[in-house]
Amino acid sequence: MAKKLFVGNLSWDTDDAKLTEFFSQAGKVVSANVVSDKYTGRSKGFGFVEMSTDEEAEAAKQKLNGQNLDERPVTVTDARPPREDNYPKKEE
Repeated sequence: MAKKLFVGNLSWDTDDAKLTEFFSQAGKVVSANVVSDKYTGRSKGFGFVEMSTDEEAEAAKQKLNGQNLDERPVTVTDARPPREDNYPKKEE
């Protein structure tokens, strides 16, 4: 089962392709996306990577946390599920 990781402290120059390449060191990357501002298109400095197995996700956390990507030490942790209060309530 794929496991999603949170990646923080990203450079504004980091894109999805660079993130994928960086995490490929630890295993197969299912998806990688840098979160960007919807108005400016500029990176918000964090993103999410989905690894193909829990073991590869754990390896990525151990190997890549604190390593430099685009001259910035990245933070790699388990992604938390989205909070429900971030979404509008459905009217019944």
